[in-house]
Amino acid sequence: MTEYTDPPGMPDDERMTDAEFRVVREYLGLTGDWLASHLRVSPRTVRHWEQGKYAVPDGVRLAMEDLEARTGQFVGGIVEQLMDMPDPVLITYRTDAEYHAAHPEIPFPAAWHRACVARIAQEVPALAIAYADQEQIKRGDDEGGPLDDQRQLKADQIHTTPQIRDGRR
Repeated sequence: MTEYTDPPGMPDDERMTDAEFRVVREYLGLTGDWLASHLRVSPRTVRHWEQGKYAVPDGVRLAMEDLEARTGQFVGGIVEQLMDMPDPVLITYRTDAEYHAAHPEIPFPAAWHRACVARIAQEVPALAIAYADQEQIKRGDDEGGPLDDQRQLKADQIHTTPQIRDGRR
């Protein structure tokens, strides 16, 4: 387990509150268990931070800010790719197993990806969202045939790997 400590003289007004911690975790689409594993603490510790039983250490605040920033960069990069595309399609995943089978290099859960997709959908007009195995439904391909080359390129582009390091301290 990692032990997080505050710098000497850490002012309370700079500390992340229990409410801020939970809101950020949920906004990122992360479970308490996933975050505990990522931070190398117990799930009970995460629950205690969220309940205000323990103060959120400054190192955890910095780790959360890093997750927010890198997720924002990922979302912004995908939005930029999709903005000039006619009929953009974004693929997402039902389960962690499905997500990790498609993107084994990404340590984040499928819920994180879906939260990113929700943010992207707010920015990209006329964005179609489908699960990986339902893409033909969203594109109106009743016969279930292959995508045309241009449409396939769009679907492949949204599978860009986020440049997010594991972040363990």
